Amino acid sequence: MESILLANNAEVTGNTTTARETGGIGAWIATNDVFGTGGASGAAGNTARTDGTQRPITEAQLKSVLASCWDEGGDPDCVMVGSFNKQAMSGFTGNATRFKGAADKQLVAAIDIYSSDFGDVEIIPNRFSRARDALVLQKDLWATAYLRPVTMMELSKTGDSERRLLLAEYALESRNEAGSGMVADLTTS
Repeated sequence: MESILLANNAEVTGNTTTARETGGIGAWIATNDVFGTGGASGAAGNTARTDGTQRPITEAQLKSVLASCWDEGGDPDCVMVGSFNKQAMSGFTGNATRFKGAADKQLVAAIDIYSSDFGDVEIIPNRFSRARDALVLQKDLWATAYLRPVTMMELSKTGDSERRLLLAEYALESRNEAGSGMVADLTTS
């Protein structure tokens, strides 16, 4: 479910021959996004964003999106990134001391909280989000809307094997996409 909700997937209304699909977060964010050459925003969940030329993440890109979110009334509290870009963000310059006391024998080589001019944001590595996108989110502006709650049903038994079906109908609910943003088209290796 998390992978589907965080995808760059346009919604599909569905009909008698086509299954319905929810629009992923990449198809929702359009107000506060920066992308590589040739990239374009999605729209209201019904148009997937167009991927552009990949480039390395920079602190300037993140600051630009954070400022844009704030200007639109948002208050982002987290940035979701893949493993490669989590490590890249840990290398941003201008960071505070990166070590603990010598008695601890510990070096801190990661940034988990980024303090910006517009508040602190948690840097969250997420294996289910697109590795090429850094999602700058105000979490309370996003939800999962359940059309049919998660239910479990027993299926026919085969020998000693008991099989079950998990069934749910849900959609990504955007309460105000302008409060969040995205740095898109990032390198992943």
